Amino acid sequence: MTDQDGVIRCPWGVGDPLNLAYHDLEWGVPLHDDWRLFELLNLEGAQAGLAWITILRKRDGYRRAFEGWDPQRIAAYGPDDEARLLADPGIVRNRAKVRATITNAQAHLRLTDELGSFDDYLWSFVDGRPIQNTFRTMDELSAETDLSRTLSRDLRGHGFSFVGPTIVYAFMQAAGLVNDHLVSCFRHAEVSRLG
Repeated sequence: MTDQDGVIRCPWGVGDPLNLAYHDLEWGVPLHDDWRLFELLNLEGAQAGLAWITILRKRDGYRRAFEGWDPQRIAAYGPDDEARLLADPGIVRNRAKVRATITNAQAHLRLTDELGSFDDYLWSFVDGRPIQNTFRTMDELSAETDLSRTLSRDLRGHGFSFVGPTIVYAFMQAAGLVNDHLVSCFRHAEVSRLG
């Protein structure tokens, strides 16, 4: 889809300036930072049932509320922290999603103690290199794949929650494990060179 600036983008990446910036600068870029991967996985879980723009608008609120996404701190949250989070208008105040983030921090610590790196763990599912898809239309994209189902099962086996295959595939797209920019989008070629 050609935007007002004459640039061809994925159809979902136009409109709201936050969404446009996210599409143009972040989505699909291979991410290799444990804390940022942890943040993104939890934000994708928080998005379930909501529009992604809602999460983008609350991202700074999440960073503040969850103390910069430090898994060590979040894993130690107790009932007072949960009550604080559920009263915070800067995040999605859903009890199950808040609890999932705390649970995920605990799972993250166990996994990194066992395997050393969340980054290495996640990227092992794609042999360390992004999958380069060549979709021409949004209709070709799936909400989940065999690989997202496999990673979802494995994350759940490590104690993570709110990591169903659809959430996991959205995470894989966002974190650059797969390049799902349409081939007509200016970012497809740019992102493919980053892998």
